[in-house]
Amino acid sequence: MENFETIAIRTQTERTQFDEHSTPLFLTSSFVFEDAEDMRASFAEEKSKNLYSRFSNPNVTEFTDKIVKMEGAEAGYAFATGMAAIYSTFATLLNAGDHIVSCQSVFGSTHTLFTKYFPKWNIETTYFKAEDAENIEKYIQPNTKILYLETPTNPAIEVLDLEFFGKIAKKHNLIFIVDNCFATPYLQQPIKYGADIVVHSATKLIDGQGRVLGGVAVGREDLIREIYLFARNTGPAMSPFNAWVLSKSLETLAIRVEKHCENALKVAEFLESHPNVELVKYPFLKSHPGYEIAKKQMKLGGNIVAFEIKGGIEGGRNFLNNIKMCSLSANLGDTRTIVTHPASTTHSKLTDEERNEVGITAGLVRCSVGLENVDDIIADLKQALD
Repeated sequence: MENFETIAIRTQTERTQFDEHSTPLFLTSSFVFEDAEDMRASFAEEKSKNLYSRFSNPNVTEFTDKIVKMEGAEAGYAFATGMAAIYSTFATLLNAGDHIVSCQSVFGSTHTLFTKYFPKWNIETTYFKAEDAENIEKYIQPNTKILYLETPTNPAIEVLDLEFFGKIAKKHNLIFIVDNCFATPYLQQPIKYGADIVVHSATKLIDGQGRVLGGVAVGREDLIREIYLFARNTGPAMSPFNAWVLSKSLETLAIRVEKHCENALKVAEFLESHPNVELVKYPFLKSHPGYEIAKKQMKLGGNIVAFEIKGGIEGGRNFLNNIKMCSLSANLGDTRTIVTHPASTTHSKLTDEERNEVGITAGLVRCSVGLENVDDIIADLKQALD
């Protein structure tokens, strides 16, 4: 099996004695052994066997195996949330005194890890701006261990050249980690361009229906082995039920993401033509500064559109107050279209200077374009803008 859709549908756990067609739920905390020797050999990892659902579980393994194959990775481990995947990956691989180089536009909780928590353990982060990417080597220090980026970024929708950064990471012997949440493995596979580890919040497009939380890290077998051992002892494991839901979601990922992207491009084109919109950022708009890079490394442009409303923070608030159909929510990647105004909500505690540093301007709106009829999405956005 090499084709994406077939992998998503046909990667399954071994059938039980009941010959089920669809994978059942394995809601168990632990597993039993035949005898003392079976138990000893299993714990010694001389044989591959489920021991305890904090370590592994058939549902979680099925979900992880799918993502591993989709991303072209060697191994993986699934987590309770996307942030559990990101934190555990960094906590496993970093020591006190290490240094991270990261793109400046990152998810808010990742930014908080870098600026509030990691400094407690003498781990520092240096940000670079997307427009200064070609000069990234000046940010690399003797103690730099990890090169980290999102592409497209959250929430500024910047596009970074994976091939370029993969070569930089190899040249300087850095661990290259990519948050591939906005693209999903259907649109983009960073490992092809040199990424060592790819992380996802499975809560977003991978679930696609706003139901469950989940995260996953896949990549080099030697690194994932260390992440697994860290997670096995610290406990951020994905629940079997959530894994079962997410594995089912992956069966329709390709067809869902195709439609999300089709709708998003139409929404982006509409917004570009609206007089109350100053700027639109969507990777597959020719006006996007990263358009050529996006076309090179992404199959389609994703489902997130960022746009700047005239009138600053008040303009953004008025827009949200006039929305009728679209949801006002902090999630994204749902079947339902969601609009968020970061300056007055998710990033309201930051100063104006801090918001501008991460690309969040006063009138910036992030739209996660859903699967409703695109005419209805556009009609709602239009009446709210008007």
